[in-house]
Amino acid sequence: MTTTEHFTFLLVPEFTHIAFSCAIEPLRIANLVSGTDLYQWSLASENGETATCSNGTVTLVDHSYATIPACDRLFVLSGIHVQNHVDPALLNVLRKARTGKAKIGALCSAAYILAKAGMLDGKRAAIHWDFHDGFMEEFPEVSLESSVFVADETIVTASGGTATADLMLNLIATTHGNDLAIAVADQMVYNAVREGTAEQRVSLQSRHGMRNPHLVKAIQVMNENLETPISPATIAVDIGISTRQLERIFGRYLNCSPKKYYVDLRLQKARNLLVQTDQSVTEIALASGFESPGHFSRVYRAKFGITPTAQQNTLS
Repeated sequence: MTTTEHFTFLLVPEFTHIAFSCAIEPLRIANLVSGTDLYQWSLASENGETATCSNGTVTLVDHSYATIPACDRLFVLSGIHVQNHVDPALLNVLRKARTGKAKIGALCSAAYILAKAGMLDGKRAAIHWDFHDGFMEEFPEVSLESSVFVADETIVTASGGTATADLMLNLIATTHGNDLAIAVADQMVYNAVREGTAEQRVSLQSRHGMRNPHLVKAIQVMNENLETPISPATIAVDIGISTRQLERIFGRYLNCSPKKYYVDLRLQKARNLLVQTDQSVTEIALASGFESPGHFSRVYRAKFGITPTAQQNTLS
């Protein structure tokens, strides 16, 4: 006799609807295809009545945080502004759940919540790429992956969006076999099921429609040296071309100079830290490779039309 596995989804305000759908639909379809109730699921929110996602859709739920039922898997699902929705009551619920039999997981930005609860220390985890910079600064003890999901830890995590479907299909395959997982994917017209090690973001080649290996290597070097920038001349030497060649490649494929592209990468990291952390402007300037807070502020304002301090104040 097949045992029904019970999943509970804890919906944090402003959770992402695409991750929510990609979490539940594979379970529903697995029941449909197999003709058996392999899975059942419950929804929980803070007030125990409704949960509102980031697109404004309101979902009816079954339980409050305080009345979460006994289950086999407990997934936390959050989305934008996750830092604003972490409170002691939520953390206590998760810590209490950890002592029970339920296997715990996090979807989209919810790895941030589990890290706040101290549940990811020393573990590998995945979170949506947009949260990487702030997460790594705040939780250096967590081994953050750039992959779409991590399923081989005691706490499973997925980076959100369609990566949630990839994780669910992986769990279905692990419990009920690859044939069922493939049948579910077919019903979803989902023909590009990814392994957990797949990268979250589209490759540079695909994004820019180009195949220049020198450009790819140069951008990789830049991303690896955001806190301590190196000169375009040094980058050119590292990848085995001349500085003039490097300038031509960036001009041809990205319509800008290597220096401008590099500064933009650092400014984007700075913006992520301003939005995602409580670090001071000075700390963020240094973490983004700007030695002078004043210079950082001027460059940031020129790029985004707002000073770093004003950017922080818009979130407070």
